[in-house]
Amino acid sequence: MDSKSPASKQLPKFQSFAEFYPYYLHEHSNLTCRRLHFVGTSLVIALLITSLVSRNWELLWALPVAGYGFAWAGHFFFEHNRPATFKNPFYSLWGDFVMFKDMLLGNVAR
Repeated sequence: MDSKSPASKQLPKFQSFAEFYPYYLHEHSNLTCRRLHFVGTSLVIALLITSLVSRNWELLWALPVAGYGFAWAGHFFFEHNRPATFKNPFYSLWGDFVMFKDMLLGNVAR
């Protein structure tokens, strides 16, 4: 089968997040892309905490803008691939936070 055929671009079926996460890391191999994900996830956490502490619920609209804005910029301009969000949204969101933790702990290059 030709590597450019549509079938070769299909996402494998994942039975668990443990199966998905190595794929997720592969899709985030560019250091700048990972750093942009880290910034976006940091902003999401900061905005969520600020919103809860201040009871300013209007800040919640900024969560997806902050998180996905930085992440998608990383994919489109540095990684040159399609964000995993479009392929597997739940595991992808989970992957963002696990990669954030792994970067903080030094388990993934930052």
